Amino acid sequence: MKGNKLMVLCSMLLTPVLLKAQQAPLPGAGLSQEEIAKSNNPLAELNQISFHDFITMHQRGTTEVSNTMNLRGVMVAGRQIIRATVPFTTLPADNKMGYNSGLGDIQIFDAIRFSKNGASTDLAIGPMIVFPTGSNDYLGTGKWQAGGAFVAIHHIPGGHVLGSLVTYQHSFAGQSDREEVSVLAFQPTMTFNIAAGLYARSAGAIWTFDFENQRTLIPFGLGAGKVFKANNMMVNIFVEPQLTVYSEGAGQPAYQVFFGLNLQWAKKAK
Repeated sequence: MKGNKLMVLCSMLLTPVLLKAQQAPLPGAGLSQEEIAKSNNPLAELNQISFHDFITMHQRGTTEVSNTMNLRGVMVAGRQIIRATVPFTTLPADNKMGYNSGLGDIQIFDAIRFSKNGASTDLAIGPMIVFPTGSNDYLGTGKWQAGGAFVAIHHIPGGHVLGSLVTYQHSFAGQSDREEVSVLAFQPTMTFNIAAGLYARSAGAIWTFDFENQRTLIPFGLGAGKVFKANNMMVNIFVEPQLTVYSEGAGQPAYQVFFGLNLQWAKKAK
């Protein structure tokens, strides 16, 4: 039943986008396949500011809606891809009286690209640190965490992209009365170039394995996006409804919608 609701939601969200793709002229019609693939490549030499919003329509164990807005910045320095994520979260309170809203734990990783320029597969690996900046106990872990990130992106002729981002973080300091943290996250990335800057995507669903709390979340997403140029900036907007395929532990989303806006520009040549 929940899956049927998600399919209806997908149709409502994607049909106007796909119908608009048949009209001409469209912004993005002059983009090359390489530019579209580059916009969807997290290891591309593009600085970026993005706004990524996860709206949980139904959370298992409650009828309340929750929301996480990730403000994300990416800076390219040589072969380093430095990414910082600042989350702003709204969660239903445990007593079902109102919501907890505020800043979550800030995460930064530095993925160092070690594949050769022009390679069909980009590979990068590097360290990650998580700061205990949560506004309260509901929004953060209260723990300093360290770990690493590994990114693999394969370029398919036609402007298509296939890859994944894997991160692991473990707590090493912080509030002694809070649970330890040991979390593995896997984010598969697939984008399929259609035409005129329009593309299909399954790239925002994050598989999460929380080993300390025996919580698992495996979602699947399917959506659409649009890439176009605004002066010297690439603009990438998208929507991706996501259905939970498997979950373990209370409070996991049954389905959610992922909205995104990426503003990208090339690093300056030295």
